[in-house]
Amino acid sequence: MASIFTKIIKGEIPSYCVAENDAFFAFLDINPNSVGHTLVVPKREVDRIFDLEEKEYMDLMAFSRKLAMAIERVIPCNRVGLSVIGLEVPHCHVHLIPLENMGSINFGNSIEMSPQEFESTADKIRESFENS
Repeated sequence: MASIFTKIIKGEIPSYCVAENDAFFAFLDINPNSVGHTLVVPKREVDRIFDLEEKEYMDLMAFSRKLAMAIERVIPCNRVGLSVIGLEVPHCHVHLIPLENMGSINFGNSIEMSPQEFESTADKIRESFENS
């Protein structure tokens, strides 16, 4: 059975996509810790990050790095943190979270955003990523 992330990648479930290539798909988290909280997933459905082949893992980190730098250029924050937990959805994913302080990484503290705020944020990040 396809994971929710596979359904998002295939366009079966709508998302706020910020970046994509042949191997990876990145979209805004719909329950964000902060504005710009982004998920990066491999298009190939793999449950655990360390089950990725080494090259795929390294490519995921390179893609995430480029995206984190794009986020940092357009979302005011002290830095962009990276978290890999992997318990919520059985599909490998990386959280890129704009951080102001240590509390920004707390997954119990989600913020509310309107569809317009999601769309505007996605547009800014996408443009920054494409122009880097």
